[in-house]
This record gives sequence, C-alpha cells and structure tokens, in this order.
Amino acid sequence: MLLSCKGLRKSFGAEIVLDDVTFLLEDKEKAAVIGVNGAGKTTLFRMIAGEMEYDEGVMAKSKQLQIGYLPQLAELDTSNTVYEELSAVFEPLRKMEARLRELESLMAKLGGAELTEVMEEYSKLSLDFEQKRGYECDSRVKGVVKGLGFTAQENSQQIRTLSGGQKTRVALGKLLLSEPDLLLLDEPTNHLDIESVAWLEDYLKSYPNAVLISSHDRYFLDRLVTKVVEIENRKSKTYNGNYSFYAKHKNIDREIEIKKFFDQQKEIKRQEDIITKLKSFNREKSIKAAESKEKRLLKMDKLERPESLPDKMRLALAPRIESGNDVLDCIGLSKAFGKSVLFENVSFSIKKGDRTALIGPNGIGKTTLFRMIMGETTYRGSIIKGVNVKVGYFGQEHEGLDPSRTVFEEMRASNPSITNTEARSTLAAFVFTGDEVFKPISALSGGEKGRVALAKLMLAGANFLILDEPTNHLDLSSKEILEEALRDFSGTILYISHDRYFINNTATKIMELGRNGITVHLGDYDSYMDKKREEKRQEEESQSAQAFKKAKVLSGSQRKKQTQTAKIEKEIEEAEARIMELDKALMSDEVGTDPTEASKLFFEKTSREERLTELYDLWAIAQEGEN
Repeated sequence: MLLSCKGLRKSFGAEIVLDDVTFLLEDKEKAAVIGVNGAGKTTLFRMIAGEMEYDEGVMAKSKQLQIGYLPQLAELDTSNTVYEELSAVFEPLRKMEARLRELESLMAKLGGAELTEVMEEYSKLSLDFEQKRGYECDSRVKGVVKGLGFTAQENSQQIRTLSGGQKTRVALGKLLLSEPDLLLLDEPTNHLDIESVAWLEDYLKSYPNAVLISSHDRYFLDRLVTKVVEIENRKSKTYNGNYSFYAKHKNIDREIEIKKFFDQQKEIKRQEDIITKLKSFNREKSIKAAESKEKRLLKMDKLERPESLPDKMRLALAPRIESGNDVLDCIGLSKAFGKSVLFENVSFSIKKGDRTALIGPNGIGKTTLFRMIMGETTYRGSIIKGVNVKVGYFGQEHEGLDPSRTVFEEMRASNPSITNTEARSTLAAFVFTGDEVFKPISALSGGEKGRVALAKLMLAGANFLILDEPTNHLDLSSKEILEEALRDFSGTILYISHDRYFINNTATKIMELGRNGITVHLGDYDSYMDKKREEKRQEEESQSAQAFKKAKVLSGSQRKKQTQTAKIEKEIEEAEARIMELDKALMSDEVGTDPTEASKLFFEKTSREERLTELYDLWAIAQEGEN
C-alpha cells in the first residue's frame, strides 16, 4: 500500500467540498481522479501533497514516500533556459560526477593508505552514481525536451520569454525527470499537442512508480489507468478499470442503486399496510403479529435515497436554413509572418454533412487557418463559401464574449429577438440558474465561458460550425453532451481538437495540417492512426530494402574498409569490456584493502582508456572513408 485515504472531509467555511473520500493506491499503480469541475479534485491533490490540511478522516502514506505534484500553476526559475531548468533536476548527480573526476585525479597521485581511503570513497560513490542512472542525465533531458514538443530554438530560450502553456510543459518535464514515488498530475495534457500527449502516455505507462492523474482526456485515461476514483456529490467511489469501464459501470451501478432503493421503499410500504391491516382487526393475536412486524421493520437496514446527479447542460444544435452541398473550398492557401512561412499550398473542400477534425502540431497554424476562413486575417490563395452557408464560430479563447457584460446581457445581445424568459430558459439549460445569470463574463471560469459560448452557438441557428478546441475546460459529462449534439447536428462541422476521444466519437474526416500542405483521411481517429502506423511500417520496410540493395553493390574497396572498421569495433568492444571488469574489481573489498593491487589495476584502466580514445579516433576516420 502506497497511499490510503479513508473518510476524508474538507470544508471551506460552511461549504463542504469533500465528504467521505475513501480509496487505496498501490505501489506502481496508475489511477485517475475524475469529477465535474468544482468537485474538489484539486483540493484532494493538495491535501495528498501536504499543501492543505483535511478536516476529518485518515490519510496513511508509506514510509519515506516522495510525492511530486504538478499543480495547474507551477513555479520556475525564469532566468534559466528550458534545458537549464530541466537539467537542474540532476544537479546532485552533476556534483557526484564532478567528485568522481576529482577522486580519479587523486588516485593517479596517491599511494598506500591514502590511496586505499580514496579508493573506498570512489567505489561507493561510483556505485551510487550508476544506480541513480547518472550516465543517462543528458539523454533523459533531451528525450523529455523532444517528447514535450520543444523546438531547438525554444530549448535555448529563457523561461521568462515562454508562453503560459510552454512554462507548464517545462514544469511537467521537471517533475517527470525527478521520478518521485508518487506523481500527482493535475490536468497534465493541457497545452500539449496530440503527438506530445501520445508520448506522455507511453512515458507514464513505463514510469516505474505510481501515478495519480486528474484529467478530462478520456482517450489518455483509457490507455493509461487501471483504476478510476470518481468524486460526485462530495463522496468518492472506486472503479477498477479504465475510463470506458468506469463510464459503462457507473450507469449500471446508478440504475441498480435507484432500483434497490425504490424496491425497498415498495417493500416498506407493503409491510406498513400489512401492519395497519393487522392492527385494524383489534385482536390480541393480530396485534402481536403487527408489533413483531414493526420490530423487524425498525431493524431493517434502510437504504439512503440516491443523491441526484450534478446538473448537466442540455444542448441541441439545429440549422435554421439548409446550405448547398459545397460548403467551403480552400485553394492554394499560404500564410507567412514576415519572412517566416507558417504553411503553404493548403487546399481542401468541405461538403455538406462533413464532420471534419483539423489536427497538427502546436504552432503549425490551425487557429490562423480558421481566422483566415473567418476573414479576420490576410492570406494568399482563395477561400470560397457555398450558397446559403451561415457560419457559427466558437473561439478557443471565447473571443466572442464581452467581458463587461453579465451572462444574461450576453445572451440578450447575441440574439435580441428572444424574450427575457427565453434567455433565462436557455441559460438554465446550460446550468446557469438564479443569480448566476447576473455574473459578469469576466468573473467566469474557463468551463463557464465555454458553456455561455455554446449557448450562443445553439441560438445562432448556423448550418456550418467552425469550432476551435470546443472541449477545452469542459468537464467529462459536458464533453459527452457536446459529442451527442454534434453527432445529431444536420449541418456541417469543422473543428480543431487535441481530444482524441472526442475526435473518435464525432469525426467522419480528419485533415492533418503541415508546413507544405494538408493531408485528408476519411474516417475516425483510430482508423487514421492505423493508416499512419501502416505507412510507417511500409517506410521502414522500404528503407530496409534500400539498405540491403546498397550493401549488395558495395565495391571490393568498400568491403575492405568495412572489414577494417569491424576489427576496430571488435577491439573497442573488448577494451570497453575490460574497463568494466577493472571498474568492478576496483570496487571490490579484496582490492580495496590491497593498495598495491589497486594501484596496478588503476594504471591498467588508465592505459586501456587511453587506447580506447585512440580506437574511437580510428573508427571515426574509417567512417569518413566509407562515406
């Protein structure tokens, strides 16, 4: 057992945020904490991390448990570059390596008891350095830099010059490299493109320790976790499976709970009627039977009424008029900022009824392409909208919302023809009730702004929806409702999303934007990935065949050089093996207590290392000759 939470309770003033949260986390387990926005997930994480006290309950942790917490806002040394900040994780190992070099220098000069003492320190420190993977520091940092999508230019930038999303990626990278016993990740996929999220999935699947994640990325959870802890109505419930398992069994469990409760209520009512009937006979025997039944009824373990589910938004999208079959044609689109070309030669068509997902790495220009379609920025090429096409736009940053207005004013301003009652009714469908409709837009959370933007979209009656990251900030249930509404929509949809589960459930076509054009694939995300994997396999087979063909036509001279290279490589291998044997011998107790033997082995190691350096140079010269 790594972590045990039992009956945790937390309140802020009179508001109870968590009540009776109970779950176990085993060593190396990968688990998710899910719930609607505001359910208390971040509060739970902060309590586990020790940043916040809980009011009641018991939290037990294994001895010397190291916890690494990625909050939604993280602190960094902004004067460092990306590489320097990530490398700072290994500062203790850098110091160990420097000390090893010092000891090696001393061993070359000392003898007798002094050499023995230095050898002992060197042996212990070298073993510790190796066990902590000190030789892998640079490769690990480079792997995380690449996996999280940092370019070579960004890698050398000072952190103060980065965007908020880039800083979050740096904080995530530091946490991954530190390898604590328990990783607490609060929305780790925010600000990552699809490729980076896929890399993070693979990284965490092979992560040697435990992970507890709060995420709205269902595809990510499906591939990674084996346990889901749901927080609903301030209480927790554990499901031993991935997200799809949870979603299926939650509905089943809910139906069973409701049926059990009402079946019991029915039985209680039947027993009460029997008791009343027996008492009405007014006979000693029937009165005793009634009293006996009353006692059994009082002892019955009565079920509590299942709490109502959190309010969910209700979304129905319908176009007021039908568009023509040709909705959008983009021909030879190019966009540059000064001398920097974002993309060029982008051509595609959108037909009536298409549900198209636009994907591509961060910074490739997906949002810029949408702004071009909306006429908000200049471009080269042609954009032609079809007959009767009415566009409804959902911006990633909710640019269409006026922060000076209240929620109610925003709804009325967007559609003056609706009455106050209709506006209130629409807002209620998006979980804005009572005084919440008078909250200023500027005071809303990201999820609340998303719901207002969707409410406006519903009233617009558009037949062509252009949506930029529509699932950002939405909780899981709201995402599912949006998915259903888009599947039922009779118009046309073009959207940007990093949510692969969402793409899988809604897209009929996927367009991948690149620097030199766009690639179109018919089907959902899974079929798109199957095609990509097949293309990669064919490319690898082609490269292998070309390498084989090249090898067959090598001239006699080239073969001779290859033979020479092979001899050098064999000698290198033997030298490296002997150096490793000498290292082990130098760390042994027998040699450590024999200064003469230690000195002899150390000088042999030094000689071997000098020869190895010569062999590396000879190998490099041989390689140049082959090329």
